[in-house]
Amino acid sequence: MSDFSLALNDEQQQIRDWTHGFAEDVMRPAAHEWDEREEFPYPIVEEAAKIGLYGWEFLMNAMQDRSGLTLPVAVEEIFWGDAGLGMAIMGSGLAAAGIAGIGTPEQVMEWVPQCYGDANKVMLGAFCVSEPDAGSDVSNLRTRAVYDEASDEWVLNGTKAWITNGGIADVHVVVAAVDPELRGRGQASFVIPPGTKGLSQGQKYMKHGIRASHTAEVVLDDVRVPGSCLLGGKERLDAKLARAREQGSTGQKQPAMSTFEATRPTVGAQALGIARAAYEYSLQYAKERHAFGKPIIMNQAIAFKLANMITEIDASRLLIWRAAWLARNGGFTNAEGSMSKWKASEVAVRVTEEAIQILGGYGYTREYPVERWHRDAKIHTIFEGTSEIQQLVISRAISGLRIE
Repeated sequence: MSDFSLALNDEQQQIRDWTHGFAEDVMRPAAHEWDEREEFPYPIVEEAAKIGLYGWEFLMNAMQDRSGLTLPVAVEEIFWGDAGLGMAIMGSGLAAAGIAGIGTPEQVMEWVPQCYGDANKVMLGAFCVSEPDAGSDVSNLRTRAVYDEASDEWVLNGTKAWITNGGIADVHVVVAAVDPELRGRGQASFVIPPGTKGLSQGQKYMKHGIRASHTAEVVLDDVRVPGSCLLGGKERLDAKLARAREQGSTGQKQPAMSTFEATRPTVGAQALGIARAAYEYSLQYAKERHAFGKPIIMNQAIAFKLANMITEIDASRLLIWRAAWLARNGGFTNAEGSMSKWKASEVAVRVTEEAIQILGGYGYTREYPVERWHRDAKIHTIFEGTSEIQQLVISRAISGLRIE
């Protein structure tokens, strides 16, 4: 019997240290400025591209790790640096994952690199699913894609909401309904190439947290794309639609959900990085801050908070690592990806709130980073599946029932 071990191998440790160094030296010093500016931090992303941290090669190399741990380990360090800047660096990954998940090999090789560009010309990707009336209910999309057989083109119309890199991305991946009667089973994903007419940015959202990440509406007005931009190809789509019509609601998963399931451990790692940053900062503060003649950590009220914080952080990491491993080695059986995302996101909110409490009045001011971490943490209980949706997914998985 082999020994149980959670030790990272040499390559994983090197990647962890490399990403931590970038987070500490480049991201941390710039975090407050870009949070206040609330603009996309092109200079930071360009620096990440120069060292190979922002780029499709890094993503592909990470995905080749059979343990599945390289990406969550790196993401934890990036978001330890700053969540807003981290989202700017990692935001293109969802579009790349959407392409890699259902695209043909030719489509993957053509479009994934264009989600990133290179060190000389940074490019961005955006994954467009949510709509004003379809946030959690991704089976009820109103954006339509109609096939024009005469020109072998797809025509897309609709509005997408809350899209990371929306409107400023070079490559947009759009999930649209091709047969609305089939709801989620009648959807397909399309690549909208750079410069395509009819695609524009709508409202830019001014957010509570992750302010350095660009979030906006994407408006699609008679957007025409070649048939080759249908991810997976038309033959595959026609076969899927035929099966869905025969099977009703028991067909294959909608493309958006397949992408979200694959990325949930990574989203959990984002929340974990924020939580760890807040814990480490408040631990150091509690050791240095004196009240009533002694460090405040000498009081059980503070010490027990910190004990709870680190225990919850470590438990979250174990769930994330398990889910990341399962995603690469057989898949989820009890919605382990949702477990990891749900746990880590809720822990990040609680830990950052406790960090503010430990710092007291200082924690509530912008002069200290914990209030920013608290603002940044909250989004993780909302995007890519709310905490309530994660619980729904888990309950369905363990019961085998269609719980509503």
